Amino acid sequence: MIQYIIRRFLYAFPLLIGVNILTFVLFFIVNSPNDMARMQLGQKHVTEQSIENWKQQHGYELPLLWNASASNEEKLTKTIFYQKSVGLFLFRFGVSESGRNIGADIQERMWPSLALALPTLIVGLLVDVTFALMMVLFRGGYLERTGMVLCVALMSVSSLFFIIGGQFIVAKVLKLVPISGYDDGFSAIKFLILPVIIGVFSGVGSGVRWYRTLFLEEVEKDYVRTARAKGLSEVQTLFRHVLRNAMIPILTGVVVILPLLFMGSLIMESFFSIPGLGSYTIDAINSQDFAIVRAMVFLGSVLYVIGLLLTDISYTLVDPRVRLA
Repeated sequence: MIQYIIRRFLYAFPLLIGVNILTFVLFFIVNSPNDMARMQLGQKHVTEQSIENWKQQHGYELPLLWNASASNEEKLTKTIFYQKSVGLFLFRFGVSESGRNIGADIQERMWPSLALALPTLIVGLLVDVTFALMMVLFRGGYLERTGMVLCVALMSVSSLFFIIGGQFIVAKVLKLVPISGYDDGFSAIKFLILPVIIGVFSGVGSGVRWYRTLFLEEVEKDYVRTARAKGLSEVQTLFRHVLRNAMIPILTGVVVILPLLFMGSLIMESFFSIPGLGSYTIDAINSQDFAIVRAMVFLGSVLYVIGLLLTDISYTLVDPRVRLA
């Protein structure tokens, strides 16, 4: 098992290096520092001197990959790639175009994102699995058919409709919770109730259909028929055998959501004015702050790779056969 985990860790490094190189190509070769300067200066006729001044202020005046005018190791270290990309592996995100410390901003903003994403993930998973098991338990009946119609209907509606409708009905008309905003400590709960409910409700349709399909595949297998033949009830069979054997695809589905725990929800945080990493990224894109966008892209990749590693490790706990792979 230890060797399996070590192999998975070693697989992650080439992937992160590739993401880093691809990010560098997109931000510094496809979109050169001169292009960044022109967009930031926002003038129709930008002089070469103003472009050079902007590059000097933000550390983009160096060569991209190789500094021929430098000596010894500075040929590599005094380059944009080394100073802007290599430091990301050590989580040195540098400063934004406005001069703010990106690392400090991330540490501050990740807690509101976690406060929103973690309850949404846990409650959503419990709701989806519960309703999917109920549909499988009463398969072939009116409950399953009605549930499938509702799931398809919910999947056909944009999440923006749920956000705007929820804000209007619950916050503006009924005035049960604030329409937007955020506060520290336990005072944040009143601001998070509505986004969490909307996040869970908007994902019920696709989530229930996905887990129902997984459970139906397991229900038709031989070991389930054997369990029924031994006298186990349908409820016992579902919870003791079907649910347990469907854990691997469930874990695979959950890992896709794991980066959102830190990265936040772009749309939800923007509409509800929650100062998380999602709104932080949106604001950076709108203001063309490439340093923040580059840092968030790399951080999202790191979190996704960590999620994959955790999923592989959890596979060894759920299915012992994986340890031999």
